Amino acid sequence: MTKVLISADLEGISGVVHGTETSPEGYDYARSRALMTAEVNAAVAGVLDGDPGAEVWVADAHGPFRNILPEELDRRALLARGKPRPFGMLGGLGPDTDAVLFVGYHARAGSGPAVLAHTMNGVNLDVRVGGRSLGEIGLNAAMAGYFGAPVVLLSGDDVACAEFGELVPGAATVEVKRALAQAAAVALHPEEARERLRTAAAGAVVRRAEIAPFTVPGPVEVEIDLALPHTVDLATLIPGVTRAAGGRTIAYTAADYAEAYRVALLVGQLAGITPA
Repeated sequence: MTKVLISADLEGISGVVHGTETSPEGYDYARSRALMTAEVNAAVAGVLDGDPGAEVWVADAHGPFRNILPEELDRRALLARGKPRPFGMLGGLGPDTDAVLFVGYHARAGSGPAVLAHTMNGVNLDVRVGGRSLGEIGLNAAMAGYFGAPVVLLSGDDVACAEFGELVPGAATVEVKRALAQAAAVALHPEEARERLRTAAAGAVVRRAEIAPFTVPGPVEVEIDLALPHTVDLATLIPGVTRAAGGRTIAYTAADYAEAYRVALLVGQLAGITPA
C-alpha cells in the first residue's frame, strides 16, 4: 500500500494574506481554518483519485499544529495533530512514506514580495544548509528526502512555487495566489483553487516515481541568523552549537540531515522563550 503524507500550512492557502488570519487570536482565523481544511480535502481527494488504495496521512503543520477542523476533514485520511512531535511539520513521516505533498506553503524569510514569508518563526532571519539558504520548503523537502520520499506537489503563492521548483524540478505546483506584498495578493476563488489542487494532486501521485527526492548528504553544516540576541545565547547551550562571527549567527555540524533538522526545530522552540 502506498503511504502519502500531506503537510499543510496556512499562509499559502488561497484567500489568506494577513497575520490576523493565521493566528488563533485573529479576527478571521475561523474562516482561514475552514479554507485550509477544504484545500487539504481537495488534496486528499486528488491523491485518492490517482491512487485509490493509498493510505493518506495529513500533518497539520501551522503554528500550534491544531488548525484543521477534524470533523470536517475527509474521513479517508489520518490526521497528525498537536506539538511537539517528531519531524515537526512532517508529523507521520517515516521510512514507509512513499510521497509527500506540501499544501498551503509559503516562501522563505527574506523573499519578497511574498505572502507572509518567514522560516519556521519570526526570529530566524536566514537558515543556511551547506551554504544554501533554505526556508520551510527546502528544510522539509530535505527531511522527506532523508527517508527517500519525493515531494511531488506544492501549493501556495507564486514565490513559493518558484522556490520549490528550483529545489525539486519536475514536481507539480499549484499557484493559488500571486503575491503583491508581504500581506497582499491576488488570489484564485477558493473553489477554483481546490479544483486545480485536486487535479494536480492526482497527477503528482501517479508520477511520483519520476520525481527525485531532494537530499542533503551528511555531514551537514548549518548556520542560522537570529534576530534576537538572547535566542543566540540559549541556542549555544545546545552541545555542538557555537556562536559564529557577527554575534547573531549560530553554527553547528550534524552527522546527518535528520540530526540537523532536529536541532533546527529545537532552536525554533527556543525562539519563543523570553528572558526572565
